[in-house]
Amino acid sequence: MSLRHGLLGLLADQPGSGYDLTRRFEEMLGAIWPAKHPQIYGELTRLAEEGLVEVAAEGPRRRKEYRITDDGVAELRRWLVHVDVDHTIRLEPVLRSLFFWLLNSGELEAHLAGEARFYREKAELYRGYANAKDRGDFGDSPQTRSMRVTVEAAVRLYDALADWAEWAKTAPLTDPES
Repeated sequence: MSLRHGLLGLLADQPGSGYDLTRRFEEMLGAIWPAKHPQIYGELTRLAEEGLVEVAAEGPRRRKEYRITDDGVAELRRWLVHVDVDHTIRLEPVLRSLFFWLLNSGELEAHLAGEARFYREKAELYRGYANAKDRGDFGDSPQTRSMRVTVEAAVRLYDALADWAEWAKTAPLTDPES
């Protein structure tokens, strides 16, 4: 996924300012595709220059609210239908696991316990979002149904990573003498 397509998708749902989009990006996509405020503003400028979004309104302190254009919707649909999915998974915790052999058993146990706790907490957070969506707290629009699928992916991924960290605590990874 690219930042630009994430922003186009959020704007296809509803217009928003850079601040609004930063907040929505963090709430909806932060677990799978983090983006910082300056990145979002820079990408909005590029999207506007390319005619994929436009300024819908300007408020105090030069606050701009953006909306997607027809060309932006066409680009988002092109990306969804015609661009191959990048299946690369970049997970720093898994990269770090390649070097667990450099830790002593106490360091490794503490690290993995913290990882398992972090992932369980995240899974519970997203499980709460899923329950709210299942109760209909956010309506029953196509966007909400799509969001429910995304939230379920987050729940399952975080549960899987928590299970992995708990399993790794039982694997003989360090020298028992250390």
